[in-house]
Amino acid sequence: MKSAKFYVILLAMFVALSCPFRSDAAPSKVLKLGHAVPEENAYHFGALKFKELVESRTNGDIQIDLFPNNQLGTGERDILEGLQLGTIDLYVGSTGPLGGFEKKFLLFDFPFLFRDKKHVYEVLDGDIGKYVMGLLDAKGIHGLAWMENGFRNLTNAKRPVNTPADASGLKVRTMENKVHMAMWRELGVDPTPMAWSEVFTALQQGTIDGQENPIPVIYTSKLYEVQRHLALTRHVFSPAMIAVAKALYDTLTPEQQEIFQTSAQEAAQHEREVCDKMENDYIKSLEENGMQITRPDLSLFQEASLKVYDEFKGELGDDAKLLDQIIASGK
Repeated sequence: MKSAKFYVILLAMFVALSCPFRSDAAPSKVLKLGHAVPEENAYHFGALKFKELVESRTNGDIQIDLFPNNQLGTGERDILEGLQLGTIDLYVGSTGPLGGFEKKFLLFDFPFLFRDKKHVYEVLDGDIGKYVMGLLDAKGIHGLAWMENGFRNLTNAKRPVNTPADASGLKVRTMENKVHMAMWRELGVDPTPMAWSEVFTALQQGTIDGQENPIPVIYTSKLYEVQRHLALTRHVFSPAMIAVAKALYDTLTPEQQEIFQTSAQEAAQHEREVCDKMENDYIKSLEENGMQITRPDLSLFQEASLKVYDEFKGELGDDAKLLDQIIASGK
């Protein structure tokens, strides 16, 4: 539990540091930033850092109020739609739902695409990542920086998972992402999209058998209370981003836009570092809280999900070549 206390202290420090940057004058803009996870999650630390930097660099002229834990919607898709409608100003969260807004975001959802985090960052921070993020502008969303939620892993309440056959027959909550869902079907799993706010109760009541998420989400959401088994499948890397409503971004001065961009980049780097530390610390904490952890042979899962590439590669159109580039860069 020492690691949990460390993040509570870190969170308190950020809250304290985010306060002194107010000028005596009232801010000209008060913006709402929403995300779907608890304050202990790495997303929230990234949001706090972004808030701190923007408020400091604008001398308090822009104020950012944070609304964590689904306060502005029932899931990430709701918050993203709020950006499009102009009812929400800023978003920190997964890119998983973005495939429903812009098909090219499915590029990052193919299973076992990335070799490791170094490979991920080379792609996201490079030309491919910049190109894909830029596609959101036409959808009313402006991406500011790539964050992360880490590699996703499978939990369930029924049995240890070491092979695809062990996962077969499980009813597993997934995001509403057709590539993710297709992968699970290939593995014999029943993928069940569900708003994150409903998942803990569904697991508690046995409506679903399991779920899949990165380690920090599994721990901070206390899923060890309702899930016995964790398999480190690392089946999909979960990119995340800081994004702003495009209509709002266009009203900012060039100087303010530059502040948003640079602050988001710095906040994203901070969030990645927090996420890495959380992942390492929380695997140990999950074991201490009674979860049985398996480390499957991932080549078996990779081979079993190859058909997903054939099924969805065509939806990328001419940009299917980018998928090939990512695969080649990871070898």
